[in-house]
Amino acid sequence: MPLLELLSSVSDEDLLALSRRNPGLKLERMAEGRLRLSPTGGESGRVRAEVLGQLYRWNEEKGLGVVFDATGFRLPDGAVFSPDAAFVKKERWLALSREEREGFPPLAPDVVFEVRSRSDDPAELREKAGFYLKNGTALVVLVDPYGRWVEAHRLSGVERFEEPLEVPLDPELPGFLLRASRLFATP
Repeated sequence: MPLLELLSSVSDEDLLALSRRNPGLKLERMAEGRLRLSPTGGESGRVRAEVLGQLYRWNEEKGLGVVFDATGFRLPDGAVFSPDAAFVKKERWLALSREEREGFPPLAPDVVFEVRSRSDDPAELREKAGFYLKNGTALVVLVDPYGRWVEAHRLSGVERFEEPLEVPLDPELPGFLLRASRLFATP
């Protein structure tokens, strides 16, 4: 079977196996079955860790849900996306069976964060934000450490913040301020 044909029909099990064999690669499956590879570079990896840390600390205080790092979620349209950080409300997570929690959870996260790598095209990230929103995600936050901007995508529209110090992410994450100055600072 030709490689392209094989890649166009990758099952959840195949995708899990590929991910296990290639732990440093971020593999995602589009709804039509096409695979996407998005490697993480050093600077974008640092920013991803900072975003995840801020989200985790906020949730530790609020206790409203579950925070995930690069976890594959099977969206309602069949795509499997692996956001850099995600938040799922506690009641939605607890409604899943143990088996559903073990594989690719079959739901769209409530909030998704995507951090641009040097190799990512911002237009493709915006398109991906649209896929999340169409599948039920309430808020998609795009962070570009190279252009030093943050975009908050909702069904109601997009807010863009140029070199912000902080970005409020209410009402989806009550009281959460993304400290963007920490994301854009060079340690």
